[in-house]
Parts: sequence; C-alpha cells; structure tokens
Amino acid sequence: MPELPEVEALRVFLDDHLVGKEIARVLPLAISVLKTYDPPLTALEGTRVTSVARHGKFLDIEAGGLHLCTHLARAGWLRWKDSFPAAPPRPGKGPLALRLVTTDGDGFDLTEMGTKKSLSVHLVHDPMDVPRIATLGPDPLADAFDRDAFAALLAGARRQIKGALRDQSLIAGIGNAYSDEILHVAKMSPFKRTADLTEDDVTRLYTALRTTLRDAVDRSSGVEAGKLKAEKKTGMRVHGRTGEACPVCGDTILEVSFSDSSLQYCPTCQTGGKPLADRRLSKFLK
Repeated sequence: MPELPEVEALRVFLDDHLVGKEIARVLPLAISVLKTYDPPLTALEGTRVTSVARHGKFLDIEAGGLHLCTHLARAGWLRWKDSFPAAPPRPGKGPLALRLVTTDGDGFDLTEMGTKKSLSVHLVHDPMDVPRIATLGPDPLADAFDRDAFAALLAGARRQIKGALRDQSLIAGIGNAYSDEILHVAKMSPFKRTADLTEDDVTRLYTALRTTLRDAVDRSSGVEAGKLKAEKKTGMRVHGRTGEACPVCGDTILEVSFSDSSLQYCPTCQTGGKPLADRRLSKFLK
C-alpha cells in the first residue's frame, strides 16, 4: 500500500507535471472507483489544475474550485503518461480504474491490481467533505507535530503501539510497512502497550518516526512515479524481508501473520531475542 512517503512523492511529481494544465477529460473506467456523483467528473473538463495537496494517504488535485481526492488503497497506483491512444479504453477491462487527460495530451491513469477493489475517488467542493479526510489525525511531518504533541496522542490511545501508529484518526499517513520500519529503528516490540511507554520510550519512538519518514521522503524525491514502488522496497530494513538478515545486528527477520496482513521484526533489536508468537494463540510480548 502506498503510504505517506510515496504519496508525498506523487504529490511533488504531479505538482511539477500537472499544475497549470487544463483538463480535457476524466474517464471513470471501474464502477467501484467513483464514490461521489455531484458534482460530476465532467465538471472538471476545461478547468485548470491550480494545486496538488496531500492529506495523509490521500492525493488532492484542485481544479476549477473542485477537489479530485484519491486514495490508492492497498493495490492502487498512479501511472503518468506523456500520451494516450486516440480510442478511449473499454471500461471493466484490466486494472485501469480512471484516466485523466490534459489538453496537452498527457495525464495519468489510476490502476488497481487484484480482485478486491478499494481504490477510491471523490470529487468534492472541499476535501473535508470526504469523511476519511475529515477524520484524519495530524500529519507526522508537520512542523506542529512535535514530541509533546505525539506524547499527548499516545496518552489517549491505550492499545498496542503497532496499531496506534497505523490508526489514521490518530496519526495520518503511516501504514503497515512504515510502522514496521519505525518500530525497528526505535528498537521496540510492535505489541508493546502505549500505556507502558516511558518518557524515554516516547522520545525514542518519536525520533524514529520522524527520521524514518523523512528519510523515505528524501529517497523518493525526484524519483519517477513509475519507479516509486521499487524505491520503497529497496529502502525497507525489515518490512517484507522475512528470513533475511537484520541490517543492524544480523539476526534473522521474523514475521507474525494475521488474516489480511503480516508484520516483520527483528527479535534481537526489538524483543530481547524472543520470537513473537501468533497473537491469536498467545499473549503479547511487552
């Protein structure tokens, strides 16, 4: 799933390639993608893109006073194209979900692989009209998101730290992959309870969060949209690397599987050398 660093890189890419251009047409090609119907997508035709913003994992393209807000979900992606075939694509064929074309002839496709279709597009007058944007927590890279603000959020979240980091209503933009990375940098078990965090724990976790996300954004800066997924994978220390050696201590990276996801961690760095058992079968390690 694209998370804050990749979506931020897409925002910067679109800011360079799309802002100032006139929209010729927007074609929804998957029934499931469009979540709003008023105003219609045709309202964007003839408008000029004025800005591209990010809200957590949402992209927000503003044109003609309207906001085209997109969440790429788990398997969605944005693919920039310098030109398109003259004939429009056939709806319902392949991964193509939506196409935006400018009067210059370039634009982008939104695609989604797999059978579970979760990619969403909203066209609204105000991004706060999108319920999942309106309920987002603060952006973890915002200047106002300091250590004390982070501590205050955690104080009200009595749960495992892995879940707290992924809660979009608590902190916007962090998903499964970067929560694994942040916890590895912080040398902290994903199942540690927020209520058990010491002041030093909070400071260490906050520092890990900011440095991990900033480093990922920096790595993605200037990378073409089509290459961002590969860049994300190469930058991972533990996530998606089950069975490989930890880059810090050399121990074998382990995994805990859930019904629809998994997490990766280093026992030596994060859990005192003890493997985490499946949470469905045993108590959490602290």
